[in-house]
Amino acid sequence: MNITDVLSADRTCCDAPGISKKRVLEFIADFFSEHTDFVDANQLYHELISRERLGSTGIGEGIAVPHCRLSGCPRITGILIKLNSPVDFDAIDGEPVDLIFALVVPDEQNDEHLQTLSAIAELLQSSEVRQQLRSCSNSNTLYQIATSSH
Repeated sequence: MNITDVLSADRTCCDAPGISKKRVLEFIADFFSEHTDFVDANQLYHELISRERLGSTGIGEGIAVPHCRLSGCPRITGILIKLNSPVDFDAIDGEPVDLIFALVVPDEQNDEHLQTLSAIAELLQSSEVRQQLRSCSNSNTLYQIATSSH
């Protein structure tokens, strides 16, 4: 699985507003809705909130991977966001989050979903990649680093 299988340049956002976890999830839902033809922002927001209630998707090192299943989703689709300021995301290490790789997944793609989450975690476990992503000043560079580092 390559990151380019789920991420495109137009679904990458540098310096998104980081106000609170709730506002970030709203931004994610709106961003997905604006950059795909199958996402309803309100429905996605409620699915993301439901998933977060099961346990935070903040995986540590300032990273969160919010994800959920969405009926009508034709393929695993992701967005990459760098926040303009870190937010408390109830991450496992207690650190605030500033890098977010969010996914929407079709109902029936269990194996592919796990493979995608694994590939994202592998990419973002590199401190060098995280530092490069954090130093980006535009969305295109953010996309280039994410897709060339894997």
